[in-house]
Amino acid sequence: MKPHPWLATLLFCCALPVQADGLPASRQQELTRFVRQECGFCHGLRLTGGLGSSLTAKALKGKPAEALIATILYGRTGSAMPGWAPYLSEADTRWIVDELLKGFPE
Repeated sequence: MKPHPWLATLLFCCALPVQADGLPASRQQELTRFVRQECGFCHGLRLTGGLGSSLTAKALKGKPAEALIATILYGRTGSAMPGWAPYLSEADTRWIVDELLKGFPE
């Protein structure tokens, strides 16, 4: 009996180290670098503000996660905030927002 073609992919995915929030640790590291480099360009290297507003947990307190996700994915019309949907999945963006709301890692 020949194994199903998707079996190798399934086994590979199951072998990746995954954090509790569902993204592989390697992807979380990539996203951390992305936020520091791409977001930090406008929001400041420590995410405390610059051309863009502060992205600290204190500054974002009370802001709905869904609104933050939409802003990251689709940008803000009439501002310098671009949409990152071509580069980030919704899961990536949700992870970023969750981390920002907790206080992005140093």
